[in-house]
Amino acid sequence: MRLITTESLTQGMRLGKSIRNERGQILLNEGIQLNEKLIRRLKELGIPFVYIQEPRTEHIKPGKSISETLRREAIGTIENTFVDLQKHDSLSSSFVIEKAYRHLSNLIRDIMNEIRGNQELLTLLADVFIYDNYIFTHSLNVTLYSLAIGMELKLKPKQMEILGLGAILHDVGKMLIPIEILMKPGRLTKEEFEEIKKHSETGFHLLRNVPTIPLLVAHCAYQHHERLDGSGYPRGLIGDDIHFFGKIIAVADVFDAVTSNRVYRSAMLPHEGLEILYAGSGIQFEKKIVEAFRRAVAVYPNGLGVTLNDGRKGIVSRQNVGCSDRPVISILEEKGQNLETPYELDLNTHNHMVITSCDTTQAKINS
Repeated sequence: MRLITTESLTQGMRLGKSIRNERGQILLNEGIQLNEKLIRRLKELGIPFVYIQEPRTEHIKPGKSISETLRREAIGTIENTFVDLQKHDSLSSSFVIEKAYRHLSNLIRDIMNEIRGNQELLTLLADVFIYDNYIFTHSLNVTLYSLAIGMELKLKPKQMEILGLGAILHDVGKMLIPIEILMKPGRLTKEEFEEIKKHSETGFHLLRNVPTIPLLVAHCAYQHHERLDGSGYPRGLIGDDIHFFGKIIAVADVFDAVTSNRVYRSAMLPHEGLEILYAGSGIQFEKKIVEAFRRAVAVYPNGLGVTLNDGRKGIVSRQNVGCSDRPVISILEEKGQNLETPYELDLNTHNHMVITSCDTTQAKINS
């Protein structure tokens, strides 16, 4: 199957992967033939990319992150905790978090076990979901990315648990932001953005008052918008004044933000998101964290159309663990001609070959 933008869908194409809501319910089944009404609806729902069936790429399967069951449980736990917070005042909110602490800790352990047992690079682009609230899905995605980085950096199990809790609760302070600002569909005004920026400090004070939660978890919420060069907020911390876990979550947070579809901005592809991180590497983001991220996460996801430096075109068919920018390509076009029999080229064993561009439109490579 092949990964293309929703904008490139045309009538008659068939979905290669089911589309679900964030609770795991199937909204559109794999194999369904798309018509104009369905395509229009997908665009309205803000889904940036979908997988379609294509004869010559039917052997290509999307990567995976965590199981549907665990994703449903995770989103449900995050939603229940965060929605409960919105219903309580700041004095009683610590009791809400304390009540959820055991469930969140167990959830982090389950996520770690699944990521650890997954022999593939982490990819969330394959998880085609429609979400009701970006914050719930974002909190889970940042947790998955942060834990993947932590594992790549060989953090100890207890450190991983604290990192995971810090990641899943990094945006908890947003639950006390006025709902009309938090859920505003368009760009924020300067005043509204200043209000949003308060969530880091609000989250810190919420979490530090929960006796069962490690203080470091609270500092993850406090510091995930800080940057090495002091350009972040709320305190403008510099370099080693920022905790290492805050630096990890900062990388995960930015990557998920730029690769998620928003009303005011289309989602970037993973390699484009990585370029944002590399542009800030050593300036805003810790170099070794960015490098660990690159090794852990699929930069060119399965099903993505690519062009190589010698002009050959193909589709990413599988990943090389630890070498996310050197996947295996199923070559479909050579010297401007479609191949009757595609073949695979492993970039990890052909060091002179590089990907020069990506194609998510419907068909520069004909089936």
